[in-house]
Amino acid sequence: MKRFLFWGLIVIILGGTVFALAKLPKKEIASPGQGQVVQLAAITAADWVAGNKESAVTLVEYSDFQCPACAAYYPLIKKMLKENSQDFQFVYRHFPLRQHAQAKDAAYAAEAAGRQGKFWEMTDLIFNGQTSWAGKVNAKDIFLEYAKSLNLNLEKFNQDRNSGEIKDRVEKDLQDGLGIGANSTPSFYLAGRKIQPRNYDEFVNFIKQAGAATPPPAGGPSVTP
Repeated sequence: MKRFLFWGLIVIILGGTVFALAKLPKKEIASPGQGQVVQLAAITAADWVAGNKESAVTLVEYSDFQCPACAAYYPLIKKMLKENSQDFQFVYRHFPLRQHAQAKDAAYAAEAAGRQGKFWEMTDLIFNGQTSWAGKVNAKDIFLEYAKSLNLNLEKFNQDRNSGEIKDRVEKDLQDGLGIGANSTPSFYLAGRKIQPRNYDEFVNFIKQAGAATPPPAGGPSVTP
C-alpha cells in the first residue's frame, strides 16, 4: 500500500448491514478523546444548515461523499430531519479523505450547486449515485449530468466548482475537522461531543437527550428543509 495512503476500518452495524468507517492516518490528527466536548468551528452563513436553526441542539457531521458509511447514514439524517426537524439543527461539513480520489470533486460539485440554491438536491444525487461515480475517471462528467438534471446554469456551475473560493471552503471544513480530532467519516458531533449512533433509534435518542439537557432558545423556531 502506498505511503501516506493507508487507512484502517472500523466495522459498525447499521440496520443489519456492515459498513466501514474510513480513517485517516493517526499522525494527521490530535484526538481529544471520544466523548470529550470539543470546540467546533462557529456556524456561519457559509455552512449548510437544515432543521430548526433556532434550536440549541446542534448536530454537526464531517462527511466524505465517497465514503460508503456516509452514504448509509445520510438517509437516517434525512429521516430525522423529516420526523424531528423541530428538535435540532443539522450542519453538514466536508471531510474528504485523500484515499477517496473523487471526494473533493464531489464536494466541489455540491458547493457549486449550492451557489444556485441546490446544495441538498445535489447532495441527494451524489450519495444516491455513489456506486455509479466512485472510483470512476469520469466522475466530474457524472456530476455535470447531475447539474443538468437539476436545471442548473452549467457555465456557472463549472466556473464555481473550479474556483479557488469553493476549494478553499472545502479545505476549511477539512482543516476544522482535523483541528478537533476528527479521524473517520462520518464523524458526528452533538453539542460538541462525538457520538457514534448505530441505528436510527439511537440517533433520535441522542437528539432527545441533548434537548432535555439544553434550555430552549428565546423566540420561536425557524425550520428549513
